[in-house]
Amino acid sequence: MFEVKTFYLSRIIGNRVYSKDRKSIGRVIDLIVDLNDVRPKVFGMKISMGKKTKIFDFGNFAISKEKGQYLITCSDTIEVNVSDNENVMFLVKNIFDRQLVDMNGKKVVRVNDLRMAVLTNGTYLLAVDVGIEGLIRRLGVAKPINSILKIFGISIPSKLILWDEVANIGSYHSGITLSKEYSKLNTLHPSDLADIIEDLDRNTQLAVFSSLDEETALDVLEELQPDAQVSMLKSLSLERAADILEKMPADEVADILDEMKEDQAEELLNEMEGEASEEVRELMEYEDNEVGSIMSTDYIFFKDNMTINDTLTELRRIKPESDSIYYLYVLDDNETLVATVSLRDMVISEPDTMLSQIMNRNIIYVYDEDKIGTLAENISKYNLLAMPVVDKGMKMMGMVIIDDVIHDLLKSKRRRV
Repeated sequence: MFEVKTFYLSRIIGNRVYSKDRKSIGRVIDLIVDLNDVRPKVFGMKISMGKKTKIFDFGNFAISKEKGQYLITCSDTIEVNVSDNENVMFLVKNIFDRQLVDMNGKKVVRVNDLRMAVLTNGTYLLAVDVGIEGLIRRLGVAKPINSILKIFGISIPSKLILWDEVANIGSYHSGITLSKEYSKLNTLHPSDLADIIEDLDRNTQLAVFSSLDEETALDVLEELQPDAQVSMLKSLSLERAADILEKMPADEVADILDEMKEDQAEELLNEMEGEASEEVRELMEYEDNEVGSIMSTDYIFFKDNMTINDTLTELRRIKPESDSIYYLYVLDDNETLVATVSLRDMVISEPDTMLSQIMNRNIIYVYDEDKIGTLAENISKYNLLAMPVVDKGMKMMGMVIIDDVIHDLLKSKRRRV
C-alpha cells in the first residue's frame, strides 16, 4: 500500500470510505474546495451514509492504493459546515460536465474529469481533463478500451488544462458570480470572446455578457453574429440596451435592428437619444445592396483654411478610432466634399501649411445609392483603405472602410450557403 501523489476525481467517487479498523463508513459523493487559497484546496469530503449525507473535514482522510485499487481511510469524522460559506466549490456538483473557457486555446471546453494533486500541506485541484480519455474514465471503461487499442498500437492522449489556465463561466452555487473568473475573459480579444460566447448555452451567454465592462461589451457585441446580437440586447432592459446602442457606430446599430422585428426595433429607436436615433433611421432606409446601408457616418472633416498645426491639435482632442483616419476630408460650408488629405502629407508638411496647399481635389468617391458591388470594385482598383460616400449633390454622407466591405461580402457568402 502506498499513498498517491495525484489522482483523478472520478477514480474515488462512489468508493467506500473505511475507518482505521477497516469498517465501512459510507461512500464518497463529492470533494469540497476552498476558493480563498491561491489554488482550490480540498477541505471537505461529502459522504453518503445510508439515507444521510455528511461533510467531514478532509484533513482526517488519506487516499492510497492497494493492489491497484484506491483505498480511502478516515482517522476521525469531524463534520464541517459549508452552508454559509460563499467561497467554496463542490467539484462534482459544480464542475463535472460544466463549460469552462480554455484561456490559451480561446475556446469553450467541457469538463470530463479533474486531476488532483496531493502535497505535504494538502490536496489541491490541479487541472481539468477535457479529453476523450477523461470521458471513458468517468464511464468506467477506460481500462478495457485502452487494452484493446493497445493491441493495435493506438493510444488515447490525455488532454489536461491547468486550473489556472481556465475561466469558470458559471456560478458555483445559487447567487454567486465569480467576478475574478469573468475578469480573465476581459483580457481576451473581443473577437475571441465573441466566438466563446456563441458556443455557450443561452443562460451562460447572458451571464458572461452582463459581466463585461461597458467598453468590452460594446466591442464584443459588434463581433457577435446577428442572431446572438439580437439575443443579447433582448436580455437587457430597454434602457440599458438603448444606452449601449447609442455608443455604437450608427451603421452597426442599423445592421442589428434590421435583424429584429419591426416593433422591437422601433421601441429601441424611440428609447435612444434623438440625434443617434435619427442617424440610424436614415441608414435603415437604404436597400441592403446599396452603399448607404454599410457606410459609417463617423468621419472626420476639416475646412481648407485650417493649418496643419490646427488640424493635428483637433485630432489630438477628439482622439478618433484608427480606422476613421485613413483619410481626412475637406468640406465647404455646405458640407460638400471638396478634397481629401492624407496623413502622410500632413506629417511631412510644415506646421503652418494650409490644408488647401496639400489637399487632393481628384477624389475617388461613390454615391450613397450605388450598388455595393461597385464600391468593392473601386476599392480594389484604386487600392483604397476607405472611400467617401456622397449624394447626387456631392454632399458628404459618410464613408466606407475596407473592413466593412469585406464584412458585407462574407455576410453575403454566409447567406448563400
